Amino acid sequence: MPDETMPRTNESPDSPDSPESPSATGGEGGTATGTRTRSWASAAVRGVLGCGGVALLALLALLVPLVWHNAGSTDFPRVAPEEMADRALRRSQEAYGVLGFTRTIRPGVEDLGVSTENTLGSDYCHDGGLLGMEDKTVDGAYSMHHSWALDRVPASQAVPGMRRLHQHLKDEGWEITSYREGTKSGDWDLFVQRDDGDERMSFTWFADREYFMGGASVPCAYDPEWKTGDVGSAGDHLRPPAFGPAPGS
Repeated sequence: MPDETMPRTNESPDSPDSPESPSATGGEGGTATGTRTRSWASAAVRGVLGCGGVALLALLALLVPLVWHNAGSTDFPRVAPEEMADRALRRSQEAYGVLGFTRTIRPGVEDLGVSTENTLGSDYCHDGGLLGMEDKTVDGAYSMHHSWALDRVPASQAVPGMRRLHQHLKDEGWEITSYREGTKSGDWDLFVQRDDGDERMSFTWFADREYFMGGASVPCAYDPEWKTGDVGSAGDHLRPPAFGPAPGS
């Protein structure tokens, strides 16, 4: 009687059609290709993240100092306007002596840009906000400045005086932001600052009019007497004394 049992096929795990053979799962070549694809994708992601990380670090390097600087932009000392006005006057008086001027200038001004001048002024102080993008005044904060001027100043006095003052201020550590000796019109200019520009002085001599102007501004401060509801800039009511060279200069 014939054997009705189906003949068995001699299969091995490594045969091409075996479910567990490499070809059935993509083969050894397929596995390597998948690995390379995943590796490339991972490298690409890491590259993108790396570029983004570099950009983020660069942005932080820019913003952190800016925020740090502006965070203290309204951290002004509490000083009376009279004291800051005296500071500005002393700056002007020192420069006045170095220039070699000896005349005493009475307070006030009669004809701006023509007559002598000896005045005090007060400006508002501003808050740039956390990122320095804003521009709002700070209640109770002010910045004092002193302005002076002399008429009838000849070149024989103005020119050597300006050169002497230029060298003196350099020696004293002031930053010279602009210095021009006799432009086409013959005018002379000297502008200086220090403490990142919080303190400034300026000097100009107009050759055609023989007119000399000078000024000094000092850093912002809070008025200790300022009260909510007060209007105007603190210190704008002050008037200077008679102005001249410092004693002994």
